[in-house]
Amino acid sequence: QIQLVESGGGLVQSGGSLRLSCVASGFNMSNYGMRWYRQAPGKERELIVHISNTGEPITQADSVKGRFTVSRDNAKNTAYLQMNSLRPDGPAVYFCAVLSSWGRGTQVTISS
Repeated sequence: QIQLVESGGGLVQSGGSLRLSCVASGFNMSNYGMRWYRQAPGKERELIVHISNTGEPITQADSVKGRFTVSRDNAKNTAYLQMNSLRPDGPAVYFCAVLSSWGRGTQVTISS
C-alpha cells in the first residue's frame, strides 16, 4: 500500500524556518518525481515545488523561489521541504504527492 506521511509543521514566527518531511512507504520513491503543495483555508491547493526522482528542480512557484529548497534522501524514502524566511501568509496545510498519491498534510502557521 502506497503511503505518504508529512511531518514537521507547526507554529513559527515570521522570518523563521521550518523543515517538513515526507516519508514514503509501499513503493520505492527513488523512481519518481515528487511534489509539494500548500493549501490555505478557502483557497485552492497550490503547487509550490516539483522535483525529479534525482532531486533536480522541475517547477517552483515564484512565491517561494530563493526561500524554499527541496531535497530527497532516496535511501530513506524521504523528501524534505526546507522553508526559510517564512512570511505571515496565514495558516496553510502542506502536502506531498507522488503520482496520484497524497499525504494527509501538515499544518504550518506563521505568526507576524
